[in-house]
Amino acid sequence: MIAAIKPAGSNTRGLLAYLYGPGRHDEHLDPHIVTGFAMLGMPDPGRNPDATLTQLAHHLDEPVHLRNSEFGKKITDHVWHCPVRAAPEDRHLSDTEWADIAQRIVEAAGIAPPGDDLSCRWIAVRHADDHIHILATTVREDGRRPKLHGSGIRVGDACRQIETDYGLRQLKKGDHTAGKRPTQAEMHKAQRLGWDQTSRDWLQDRIRAAIPHASNTEELLAYLEADGIAIKPRRGPSGDLLGYAAGRPGDLNKDGEQIFHPGGKIAPDLTLPKLKARLETTAPEEHPTARRQRPTTPWHQATDALDTLNSDLADDTHAQAHITALGELIEATAQKAPGHSRAELRTAARTFARAQRSQIRAENQVAYTLRRAARDIAHTTTGPDGSAFAALLAALVWATIVAARWHEAQNHAHQAEAARQTLHHLHTAADHALAPVIDNLAARQPSDQTSRILAHDVRAAVPDHADRILTDPAWPILATVLADAEAGGHTPHQLLKEAAAQRELTTARQPARVLIMRIQHTSRDPAPNLRAEAARLRSTLVSTQSTHQPQAPRPTHAFAPLPDQRRQRR
Repeated sequence: MIAAIKPAGSNTRGLLAYLYGPGRHDEHLDPHIVTGFAMLGMPDPGRNPDATLTQLAHHLDEPVHLRNSEFGKKITDHVWHCPVRAAPEDRHLSDTEWADIAQRIVEAAGIAPPGDDLSCRWIAVRHADDHIHILATTVREDGRRPKLHGSGIRVGDACRQIETDYGLRQLKKGDHTAGKRPTQAEMHKAQRLGWDQTSRDWLQDRIRAAIPHASNTEELLAYLEADGIAIKPRRGPSGDLLGYAAGRPGDLNKDGEQIFHPGGKIAPDLTLPKLKARLETTAPEEHPTARRQRPTTPWHQATDALDTLNSDLADDTHAQAHITALGELIEATAQKAPGHSRAELRTAARTFARAQRSQIRAENQVAYTLRRAARDIAHTTTGPDGSAFAALLAALVWATIVAARWHEAQNHAHQAEAARQTLHHLHTAADHALAPVIDNLAARQPSDQTSRILAHDVRAAVPDHADRILTDPAWPILATVLADAEAGGHTPHQLLKEAAAQRELTTARQPARVLIMRIQHTSRDPAPNLRAEAARLRSTLVSTQSTHQPQAPRPTHAFAPLPDQRRQRR
């Protein structure tokens, strides 16, 4: 059940004319009052042929007229309007049930608190099976205004309880991070002009698509202007950017002037401060680590960056930052994807936008690597080869699963649902991308003896999932990948253990297919050189010792005694 509180109005008679009228498409049938503030003596033009809309409006407006006559400043925002609609699959409610629902909603909103005899005047009009309209005038009988701050939250909570009590479809509780729904005027305008989207939805998609291309907000606005979007920046006396508004080409007002929408009205996370926090982060300090030299592309780098996402979700602020950056990576991948996958990935990016927003403040700096990977893909001029693209999509599937689980653990119902919907589109794109890779590997399967040896490695490395892997139709293809890796100097047993540790296999639909892309990506690294690794460790130890003993002469061997130790031995 949805209760949508409309902006305050000033014309009670005008709203009643709509409620009792035929509707825009003759959809209003049998309009009548189901309940109100005082049914005794209430004129109902839908039931009493002698009652008029003007009489009903005057009846509701009486406290407003009384207050306006006593005070110099007249009240002009006194009309409170709230349509309440059941879900299409819900049963038809009776007038008595709708009357009870209306009473509970005006009580929750603060229009008519329980037991308050001096509350506002209100009515609930029904002109269809599936919804009612509540109209109230927001001046109490004692001349005071009602306390309506936070009424939307309270009404939403009341609707969730009504759904339970009446056995209606259960909607998820909102967290006030979703974008504003398009108004009827916006939807009618889009329909009239032949647009598939309203202006705000269209602008939201364009701004999100531009984010991976920019490293700061000035670049972002310049990119949007170059894309033909009207931009109105708001600057301070120093020239610093303080805010912005964007307009869709062709979206004009009645005077032929461009209509602009502030960033925060387009979407809650597209305000200038939030965009600055996402875009203008600096690279975190890097610590010396072992680096393997290999040919790489932005597609491979993005897959590597996703490997760290699961380990970075322990801190909520870090998790939110990575999930926001994950949405940017999906968007960038969609823009540069081959044509056969682009539509699914674009839908995935739009769907995941809801999963990017929550009440948790993101520590954006920690997601720099993932965000940089998205920018590198957005700026690349070459498309991915088949295996690199399939590996990235497989990694995006797993990252989205991790994001959905985190949102579920945080009770972010809408975000978790958006992530699950995104998975459907990512799975479709990943299966399509993997098909030619599978076909190529299937043409050169290893011998039966090699497959038996590799099957033994599977049972030793991942015993809990060995049966599922070895009975997966893709097992012969995985055996080919393992044989290729072994020919390159890798140990299949170790590769399997690492892959299983990176991506749990319990929820995998086809574990062998998951391991194919993971191992094919990992085995691009040169096989580990034990001598080089020992030399690196020795060099690191020497560096650490010299840092702690800056005045002492450097020892000639990593394990040589320190100066103080040598003196003690003498």
